Parts: sequence; structure tokens; C-alpha cells
Amino acid sequence: MKNPLLLGAVIIGFALTGCNKEPDRPLYPVNPKPLVQEAYIKLPLGSIKPEGWLRDQLELQADGLTGHLGEFWEDLLLSGWKDKGGESWERGPYYLDGLVPLAYVIDDNRLKLKVGEWMDFILNSSRPDGWFGPETTTDRWPLAVGSKVLMEYYEATGNQKALDVITGYFRYLHDNEPDWPDKEWRGVRAMEHAVVAYWLYKRLKEPWILETIESIQQNSFDWTAYYYTFPWDSNAVSEGLIPHNWQAEGLTAHVVNNAMAIKYPGLWYQQSGDNRFKDAVFTGINNYMIHHDQAGGRFSGDEHLSGKSPAQGTELCAVVEYMYSLEKLFGIFGDISLADRLEYLAYNALPGTMTADGWTHQYDQQSNQVLVSVAKRNWSTNRDESNIYGLMPNYPCCLANMHQGWPKMVEHMWMATHDGGLIASIYGPSVVRAMVGNGTRVKISEETDYPFEGNIIFRINIDTRTEFPLYLRIPEWSEECTVIHKGGTLSAGAGETVKILNRWNDGDSVSLNIPLKIRTERRYNNSISVLRGPLYYSLRIGKEYSETEMSYRKYNYMGATDWQIHPTTDWNYGLLIDEENPAGSISVEKNPVGPYPFADKGDMLWSNEDEQHIEWTEEAPVVLKVRGVKLPGWGLKDNSAADPPISPVKTDGEAVELELVPYGSAKLRITEFPVIKR
Repeated sequence: MKNPLLLGAVIIGFALTGCNKEPDRPLYPVNPKPLVQEAYIKLPLGSIKPEGWLRDQLELQADGLTGHLGEFWEDLLLSGWKDKGGESWERGPYYLDGLVPLAYVIDDNRLKLKVGEWMDFILNSSRPDGWFGPETTTDRWPLAVGSKVLMEYYEATGNQKALDVITGYFRYLHDNEPDWPDKEWRGVRAMEHAVVAYWLYKRLKEPWILETIESIQQNSFDWTAYYYTFPWDSNAVSEGLIPHNWQAEGLTAHVVNNAMAIKYPGLWYQQSGDNRFKDAVFTGINNYMIHHDQAGGRFSGDEHLSGKSPAQGTELCAVVEYMYSLEKLFGIFGDISLADRLEYLAYNALPGTMTADGWTHQYDQQSNQVLVSVAKRNWSTNRDESNIYGLMPNYPCCLANMHQGWPKMVEHMWMATHDGGLIASIYGPSVVRAMVGNGTRVKISEETDYPFEGNIIFRINIDTRTEFPLYLRIPEWSEECTVIHKGGTLSAGAGETVKILNRWNDGDSVSLNIPLKIRTERRYNNSISVLRGPLYYSLRIGKEYSETEMSYRKYNYMGATDWQIHPTTDWNYGLLIDEENPAGSISVEKNPVGPYPFADKGDMLWSNEDEQHIEWTEEAPVVLKVRGVKLPGWGLKDNSAADPPISPVKTDGEAVELELVPYGSAKLRITEFPVIKR
């Protein structure tokens, strides 16, 4: 801690990032020796619940595809993971990897019953050698995902069978030869096993578990070396050298593999203690930003890494897997930039690639997405329907895997600290119930409309007056934030972690104000993006939805459909903006956050009450107004918006008022704008 400020009986000060000393009496399982201690400790599934608009968002998910997909998609309905003889590879485990946390973070009995339908088979499928799952499954990859599912299920229920199945499987891996070929998914994703293995070691403390992880690390693809050499850079994109294949080389350029693998050096760092692995994580993230960065915290990959043009896509699977990687990495390192990037993804890229009703998704999203249609685009390998909002555009992996995004984010919104406290790691309306101090139970309610607003109130409910620290993360993008408690005020700068040490009484509260000032970010061809807090803002484009018949359209179930969206207004505008003082060029209009938090007027949404799609007429939660000029020479190329003309653009065209809405609310959008110079 540096420069603590004493305010009566309360110490408010700045903490070092993370706290990885060995705790005397840990309240939750922590890394045993010889592992390097994590910065923060994950709370068990179910400890954190969404509130306010965020609960609405997760209930929409429960009422949408996540809550109903298994009722009509035969890959789930007849899954081998339910002993039904059907698809027996990754789709069942992928789906459960979202269904299980969703069921328990919103405490939904209907979803819990659905989970039970799968667990009846999985918990009883373990064989004498430790293998588990469908009889016909011989690949280790789906068992890696299945192990994560069982880990979550055990945390939520305490079912001993789940722990036994996990233990048996890792015994199998320990006792059998390494089988991690670079040309197979199980090889390039082998270290996904380490997530569960370290979790298991915390509970069993048996050396053979570390031996298993070491064997996987040493006998699978070396992602650490990859991040230091990074062959698939901007030059590889421009020279056409990115391998668009499914061989070993192509799998290293695959966007989802990259989104998963960024956590692997960080996971191994816990065991090696070698800073080379820690540094590889941040080197890798920096490489993605330099060579493939896209608005909303993501990097491009319309199957394979594809550069920085805002016309390139990012696969939905990569968004949710990158989120999960960042959740794990923030727990290990406590670096605020990791949580900031996670918020960018969760509040921009995730809602931006789904309709607000939770019934359709894209395979690929674009920063400048002016036409959603079945048409040839400059994807690396994806098909023509990849950017429609549908049931299973391009390939069904995202249909199975997308469900984990929101509920796992909620799981990581709060974490325990090694000094008996809690940290608010990801901001949003929530409530956490956890142990603090010497084991006292506390409930903290986080009241806010963040990320649409920056005012947050934390309310403490506790039976016994107890001393414990409460930590608050100050985003790196913020300017001076204000923390108020018991009449004391602290100004906190960007990237700080604030520590409030207090003997807390029932009814105490803390206020945090994060000013959401308008700022800009330089992007492709010297264009700019407009941000307010963690939200990117995109041009509101008039839109016309039309249903399209896809080859897989044998499913007419509730809100499941396939949408093409065509623009009804011009989109080719540059911005008249003072980059030194963007707030002086932009006005902010605030609206109530509605029951569909990321909907905007003109969207077509499924209504359970009406049993049909309806046109939404309400405004997005925030609308920005800015002046812009139409650029007639900027048009379509390969059915996408051409790259924005290099800024600044000189024009004498007429200035008009434009409206910008949150990226996640804009199903058609321009997010990277040319800058107009008069």
C-alpha cells in the first residue's frame, strides 16, 4: 500500500496490484506450495448474482437460446453426453459450459433441471481407467471442456461424484502416454486442462496432479515461444502468409485457439515461477493489439487471424473464450488492464454479435458492419452467411459455445483477497455473498447502471461488526475517480486499486464515481472511435430486418430465426470532432435501461408474451449526438464497408447531426470513423 489516507477509523488508500502472500487462514482454496500464489481467489459458483439490468440480460439468455436450445437442436436433444447416441464430441460439453453457470448465477430451477438431465449420465460415465463421457468418444478435447463443466457443477452443488470423475480423468492423463499432436485440437488446446488441474490441486494437494500438468506443458504446442516470435503479424496478413488450413500451422493462426491459448503461459507461470511465462501473456496481448486489434476489446479472426481492417470479422467463440482467458489471468496476476479488456469485450463485442432477445447470433462481427446478408466477403475461410444474425450461421460451434459469456463474467465480478477481503473486479449491478475477516458472512450489493452510468454504490449487510478490506479497481481509461465513505473522500487515479480497511457495520455504504468522459481512440487508416467509459459508440443506421431461409432451417421454434439486415439510411460519414476536447463536440442523451438492455429502436425482438417478433421502439440507454459530413466516395467493397479513407479527410460537404449508440446496441454500425478537416 502507498500513501494511505486515514479518515477517522477508516483507512482508505492505494494497494499494490494483487496480494499474493501465503494466507495464514485462507477462507477459500488457494494455491498450495510450491505454486506461486494467485493475486485473487475465485469465489464458488453461485456466490455472485446479477442484479438490475444485468439480471434482465441473463434472464433473456435463459428465456432465449440457452434455455431452449436443447429442446429442438438434435445435437443436444440426442447428445451422446446424455447417452442418447447422437453427437458425442464437443457440442454437449460446450453447451453445458454455459448452461451450468447460468443456471446457478440466476438460481433458475428450470435450468437446474436441464443440467440434471445431462449430469445423470456424465456423473456415472467414469470408467475404471478414469476416462468418462460417451462410449464412442476417444478424443481428449471434449473431456477438457467436460472437466470444466464438472468443476463448475461441483462448486455449485458439492456433489462428490463430480470431484471423483475429475480426479479419475486426471489420473488417466497421468498414467497414460502424452497424446497432444500439434495437428489436432486436443494438441493446440492441451493446456486448457490446466484450468481444472490447478483447481483440483488446490483441493487434493497431491503431487501427481502437478506432474500431469508438467507433462501436458512439455508435450504440447509451445504457445509461449509463439507469443515471443509471433509469426502471424501485419506483414503476414498483407503478404497473404496467414495459413488458411486445418493443419498444425493453420491451427496456430485459428482465432479461437489464440483466444484460449493466451492464458496458457499464465497458468503455467503458477508452477514454473518463471517470469518469462508471465511476460509472454502481456507480449501476446500486445501482439494482438498491434497486428489484429478491433474495436470492443477483441482481435480479428474470421476463422484465422486477419488484421486490423474494420471490415474483417471476429468469431463469436473467440469473444467468449478471450473473456474466459482474461477472467483466469486477472485472478492470477491482478493486472487492471486485464479486467479493463474483459469489460470491453463483455459490454461491446458480446452483445454486439447477438440480437438483444438472446435468440440469434452471428458467427463473425465487424466494427464497420453496414450490411448483414448472405454474401461473399473478405473472410479468411468463413462462408457467405457468417455475418447474419441466425441460429447457426457458417458452423454450429458458436451455437454450442456462446452461452458461457455472460454467466462466467458474473462469476468473476467479485473475488476474494488473501487478507480476508473482497475486490470488485468487474463493475455492474450485482450482489455477492462471501466470507470475510475470520469467516464472517457478508452480503455486498452493488447498485449501478454501469457501464451506461459511472455512479456505483456498495451497500454492506453483515450480522456482526467485522474488520475486512474492500478493494475497488480503478480502470486505466478513467480520469480522476472519487471514493466516498463515512464522510471521507479519496481521489483515485487511473489504474489504481483502492483499499478501504474498515470495521464494517450493517448498513454501511461506499460510493464510487467513475466519470464517463468522452474520449477518442486512433484506429485503422488514422480513423477514430468514440468511447464513453468502457463503451464504444457506433453510428446509428436505419435498418430493415428480413427473415431468410437457410439450408439448416428445419427448426421453427419460438424466437429461433435467421435475419438479414439492410441499411435504410446513409452510413458513409466522417466526424467533425475536436480530438483535443471531444466532449466539446458531442452531447450525451441518457435514457432508462429497458428490459432488453442492448436493444435500440428498430430492432426485431422475440416476445414470449406475444409469441412473435415485434419491432422495438425504445431508445438505446445512451445516445451521443455529433456533427458529421457524408463522404460519397466511401462505399462498399466485397459487400462490406470499404476501409475508411485515410484521415484527415478534407471536404466542404454539408455538416449534419449524427446519432451514436453503444456498439452492443448497433446491429448495423460504423465504429471507425474518418475525421473531417475543414
